Amino acid sequence: MHKAQTRWAGLALAAVTLIGGCGGPEQTEFPSEDRMTAGIFLEPEERAVLPAGVALRPVFEPGLELTKVSEGFRSRLYNDAARYCTIAYGHLVKLAPCDGSEPVEFRRGVSEPRGGELLVGDMARAQVTVMTAVTRDLTDGQYAALCDFVYNVGSGNFRKSTLLKVVNAGQHDQVPFQFLRWTRAGGRELPGLKSRREAEVEIYFEGAVPRAAPAAGVDLSPIDIRAGEVS
Repeated sequence: MHKAQTRWAGLALAAVTLIGGCGGPEQTEFPSEDRMTAGIFLEPEERAVLPAGVALRPVFEPGLELTKVSEGFRSRLYNDAARYCTIAYGHLVKLAPCDGSEPVEFRRGVSEPRGGELLVGDMARAQVTVMTAVTRDLTDGQYAALCDFVYNVGSGNFRKSTLLKVVNAGQHDQVPFQFLRWTRAGGRELPGLKSRREAEVEIYFEGAVPRAAPAAGVDLSPIDIRAGEVS
């Protein structure tokens, strides 16, 4: 296992702390947490689909662990920063505050393994985006890093990004600079987003990040993950 993989697998294990337990009495109070809604849930209903006969490529374990660490696990329902009802690894229950009308499973809390299942299902949207938008072959690390990125910022933002352009052009030495632009939300630079981008770079290159200078004339200004990149 690569060093980057070992690091993130270890952090994920440390992050899996059940809060509030599961299988207990139904929840009647719903705390608020300063956690962002994953961008993949804020997409229009129309989504990309895979061509007939093409199977969904799985995300290798270190990539899923990266997403788990970045999202954090909560066994009980809570309202995220946008006041959307959420549980587990950022799984969106509904685009409205929790009010007790959620499925019984969620009102009683979920286990970490169940949270992992929900994440795998949610991640499929990001996987389809990467598989249909990227035109080059990707290593497991490259694919996983891009899936985590899409899960966080959304499919539309990825499809319009310079990051996608440099990936499709095979300009991998420019990839780190493009990942690291996406560190703002609501007009503020967030340490959590910066750390997530750095982790994606590590996974993308499986620990062997190239030493290169930014391409001349390329805009490297910070990008807000909710606003996306201005063409």
